[in-house]
Amino acid sequence: MPPQDVKQADSARAAPPPSGPVSAGAPPVGSLSAGPKPTTVVPTPAGRAGLLAAAGVVVLEALWLVAALPGAALVSDLGALLIAGWATVACAGAARRQPAPLRRFWTLLAATMALAALGRAIWTAQRLGGGDLPHTPLIGAVFTAGILTGTAALLCSPSAPRTAVGRARTLLDGVIVALALVPIGWVLVFRGVAAAELADPARTLGLLYPMFDLMQLTILVAVAGPARTVWRPMSVLAASLTIRVLADVGYVSLVARGDYAAGHLIDLCWPLSYLLIGLAGRYPPPPDCDGTDDTAESSPPPWWRVALPYLPVGGAIIAVVLARRPTGQTPQLVFATMMALLAALAVRQGLAANENLRLVARLRRLAYGDQLTGLPNRLLFNRRLRMALRDGRPVAVLLLDLDGFKQVNDRFGHATGDTLLTGLAARMRAAVNGDGTIARLGGDEFAVLVHGDRPVPPEQLAERLLGALQPSDGDEDVGVHPSASIGIAEYGPQHASHTDLLRDADIAMYAAKAAGKSAYRTCTPALRESAVSRAELIADLRRAFDEQQLHLEFQPIVDLGTGAIRSAEALVRWRHPRLGMLPPARFLPLAEETGLILPIDRWVIHEACRAAATWRDRAPEATVAVNISAAHLRRPDLIATVTEATAGAGLAPRALTLELTESALIEGTDAVLERLRQLRELGIGIAIDDFGTGYSSLSYLHRIPATELKIDRSFVARLGADDRAYATVEMVTRLAGAFDLAVVAEGVETERQHEAVTAIGCPRGQGYLYGRPDGPGTVGQNRP
Repeated sequence: MPPQDVKQADSARAAPPPSGPVSAGAPPVGSLSAGPKPTTVVPTPAGRAGLLAAAGVVVLEALWLVAALPGAALVSDLGALLIAGWATVACAGAARRQPAPLRRFWTLLAATMALAALGRAIWTAQRLGGGDLPHTPLIGAVFTAGILTGTAALLCSPSAPRTAVGRARTLLDGVIVALALVPIGWVLVFRGVAAAELADPARTLGLLYPMFDLMQLTILVAVAGPARTVWRPMSVLAASLTIRVLADVGYVSLVARGDYAAGHLIDLCWPLSYLLIGLAGRYPPPPDCDGTDDTAESSPPPWWRVALPYLPVGGAIIAVVLARRPTGQTPQLVFATMMALLAALAVRQGLAANENLRLVARLRRLAYGDQLTGLPNRLLFNRRLRMALRDGRPVAVLLLDLDGFKQVNDRFGHATGDTLLTGLAARMRAAVNGDGTIARLGGDEFAVLVHGDRPVPPEQLAERLLGALQPSDGDEDVGVHPSASIGIAEYGPQHASHTDLLRDADIAMYAAKAAGKSAYRTCTPALRESAVSRAELIADLRRAFDEQQLHLEFQPIVDLGTGAIRSAEALVRWRHPRLGMLPPARFLPLAEETGLILPIDRWVIHEACRAAATWRDRAPEATVAVNISAAHLRRPDLIATVTEATAGAGLAPRALTLELTESALIEGTDAVLERLRQLRELGIGIAIDDFGTGYSSLSYLHRIPATELKIDRSFVARLGADDRAYATVEMVTRLAGAFDLAVVAEGVETERQHEAVTAIGCPRGQGYLYGRPDGPGTVGQNRP
């Protein structure tokens, strides 16, 4: 090929520089995270006019070149110059209008278009002055600078990696693809061409322009999100760069065959790519654009994206084999390119290995560390505990649970709770001070592992921890009083594994809570035995309900004036197959803790109503009383349970009385009070049980629609021996009369107590004197 053609090739190729960061995809909207809400960009009339004018220039140039009118080369140069200048202004305007995180991106695009316009202006001036297609170092430098700013814009795009290592890796991906395409281009474009020696460096550089375009395209594909919504400007820029890639490949092919002349129809591609870049600047920014979206869940990239920089390498290897001359020599350009490719691959693998090491370290921190406090988590604590047990040296565990931490979250919110946890964790870490390993097991539960020579006894370490958790001045001001209950367990022959040791520490911790909190306890054989028995009893209770081991007995409530039975209280009993008959006080508290109280309450209500129906023939006016728990009182289905039980037994609602403790009533919400009012409207009786032992607030007597007060047995038992007890029973009786409530004196066991409550004026009584609890068929028949 003549030297003039070489100059024409390089100069003409220099005229259409890469249009800048254009991608085959767009940054995911989710990757541009919440920040200052971007203002919607409204196109101005001047902006629309500029776009229409630029589009008109492209159309005019297209018609001119298609018609092959005179001066096609000058029209081509002027068209590219005008559109590049307009795109510069459009991108600069986008940089001014759009939010700060996007300004660098648009500013670099504007610089890329400005360099393209400058290079085209220099090219046009030199071509018109010299008559030939000029190729000067100045033009090459200007367009090379445009390639650099375009690539930098890509690496500053909203979805690009945020770290220097990530950006370097992405840049290397593009370089690898570009270098791999040089041997391929050599074989496909220059093979068989007479002048393929490319001795002139300018001709050799002509092969590199498509390589730069493909490098940028690869970078954009690498930074695009794999599964996010595409931001429209990036799609438009991708179309621009795709046009540039096709134009440059076609241009190099034409030059290699000697078929290119200025004013060729392919020259239309470059102003068209500039037009698309200017069009991209008119779109609004994504909804969130600070680049820190923590709510978006990143998904792994597809396999082809990971393999993208390596796919063309195989083709490059084949191209190197095909490019070898008959003498066995490899063209210098191809050889140099392959050496550069190997170097890029080595650096890329080094970065990947370094990133993998950092990722492994981060995964270890996530797997074994607590993200809130920075302490080891349960997994790491258990691992270190098992390792300590294998050493054979003394091991102790302190299990720590914060007291009342749920109230902190409820009152101040979880954010304040997290802040408090972080501060308390720091205090406890300082208190342990290297004498053990402290970890957060979850929630407000912590643990300390003490092993080895143990210079500090576990009890002394527990005292230090309790001292560190004493409220500070700031805690007192906001009403936060952090404290903890600590359980201590030392490994011994009774432990088969680390889980047994943790179980004993848990047992001791709950013993510390039962002792009043803000204390520590060491697990003893007695504590362990008690906890095991309690757990076994809970397991037996679950089976007892299913195996019908529960049954009801009824204790009569009599009229003190006539001795007639007016009602009977249903009392649940448990026929334990091993422990015998268990009273309610032995198992009902466990039922409340485990949630079994609800099905037990329902069963008692239904069984009591069926039993009451059997004695209606003997005592038509006698009613039945059933105790229900506070948890059941808060259930919205209580009314349905009661109505279903009475209707199923054929019992009138007024024949049923629900007995409620003062503590259950005083905690009642407006919804609970409304539920009680609905029960009263149905005719159900409401009795306040054990009156005088709870809150005994007179205010709630005005709110609760009660029908009956039951004086607690502790007052009745002291009648005759304690004048204050006599006065209390008398006062409650008068108070009930003022509120029009029936009164029942509980626990009457002697004639003296009977005479006292009768003299006071209590209308009804209940106790062993009037009948012990018995089956429904013999209620009141087993008097002493």
